[in-house]
Amino acid sequence: MARTTDAPAAGPGRRVGSISLVTGANRGIGHEVARRLGVLGHTVLLGARSADAAESAARELRAAGLDAHPVLLDVRDPAGVRRAAAEVERRFGGLDTLVNNAAITYDTWQRATDADLDVVAEAGETNLYGPWRTVQAFLPLLRRSAHPRVVNVSSEAASLTNMGGGTPAYTISKVGLNALTRMLAAELRPDRVLVNAICPGWVATEMGGPGGRPVAAGAAGIVWAATLPDNGPTGGFFRDTHPLPW
Repeated sequence: MARTTDAPAAGPGRRVGSISLVTGANRGIGHEVARRLGVLGHTVLLGARSADAAESAARELRAAGLDAHPVLLDVRDPAGVRRAAAEVERRFGGLDTLVNNAAITYDTWQRATDADLDVVAEAGETNLYGPWRTVQAFLPLLRRSAHPRVVNVSSEAASLTNMGGGTPAYTISKVGLNALTRMLAAELRPDRVLVNAICPGWVATEMGGPGGRPVAAGAAGIVWAATLPDNGPTGGFFRDTHPLPW
């Protein structure tokens, strides 16, 4: 079947033939990011906690003519993340782009003054430590890439400049993810790995709820960061390609 044409044509930085892994890609923003990267010519690996969910999401993209493959990947499971990295190396021989999209717990019902710290810790396990362990596991593959990219899906809620109260589990975990982005960008600069944090905005997904911007609008900035040219920014925090205050 012909590929859809609602993403930009391949051009500088868009690297047809790249292998890209998106975590939490069975629905929402992650699924749309994977679809758009597939339209651009990437081999897309759709990570999900359930093998059935990953396969169903990949099957949908294959039906649209895209080169899409499921990967069982629960970012909370260290052994499982390592197995996924070994599987990607065995099946595909490498990795060019890692999009850390999987996230949980938009805890609008909580305040920092009386937050359930078990909920905070659970959010951190997925939203911060999950991307961290995933980068560590896949880093040997990324270092071998000619154009390695890491995109951490963050939130403007994590901007210390504009921060208020509320949603402590989600916000604190994304603040940590932003700090990790800065550290990885500095440490991986010699390896030419571009690492950036992207806020997709308030998006109408299962987590975001109704009333947000379309999923396609939220995904666009993530795809931009995943397809940056080699002289693109690293260690930045962006929304819709524009810098956000830390």
